[in-house]
Amino acid sequence: MSNPVQWVRSLVFNGQMYVAMLVCGVIYLIPAIISPKGAIAGCHAYCVWIRWTASWMIGLKVEIRGDPPKDEVMVAAKHQSFLDVLMIYGAIPRGKFIMKSILQYAPIIGQFGLRIGCIPVNRGKRGQAIRKMVEDVRAGRALPGQLIIYPQGTRIAPGVKAPYKIGTGALYKDLGQPVVPVATNVGVYWPKRGVMRKQGTAIFEFLPRIEPGLAVDEFMTRLEHYIETASDKLNKEAGFHG
Repeated sequence: MSNPVQWVRSLVFNGQMYVAMLVCGVIYLIPAIISPKGAIAGCHAYCVWIRWTASWMIGLKVEIRGDPPKDEVMVAAKHQSFLDVLMIYGAIPRGKFIMKSILQYAPIIGQFGLRIGCIPVNRGKRGQAIRKMVEDVRAGRALPGQLIIYPQGTRIAPGVKAPYKIGTGALYKDLGQPVVPVATNVGVYWPKRGVMRKQGTAIFEFLPRIEPGLAVDEFMTRLEHYIETASDKLNKEAGFHG
């Protein structure tokens, strides 16, 4: 352990994240039941709390670059840690996710996820879920907002290459919405596994949007190039050269 003091600070910070989630869940329970706006307010409050506590408890600050979208778009983000889920959500007005179906039964996360408009997906049935989501959006049943997706499907450590999954292209084609790519270097400070959180500035950069109308192959090529190039640049800015 290279820095035992930072490790202990990280452990305390990680623990308080779960306590804060419970507290926010209780405080915003009634507002969330009354209206989806109450659930959204609760989720945003939690994001603000985590950003604030990270800044002084573990010395990890957050910088948002670019223009977070406020209209109906898809947000296609680099996924490196739990923090990028929170900070990207906190930067936009009405974010929602495609989440694993089993998470809808998880305390707090599941209930609030459904209230903010997340779409549960059964493992192995993503195609069916995508078709249903497209139908709901077109029929006006889905809550308006920004759909946050992770083109690589899982957390990817800085410097590791992994394919971009075609489901993102299917959504782009079927929904006909602009896509806003998001790059980040948060994985340099917040690893995929382990307790340790490093000091520094995690950057989340909203890149120029990709308008609808491209062929799926061309869209996927552009999306991967934009996100990977910008993320590699941010990693180097953070001192990572792996």
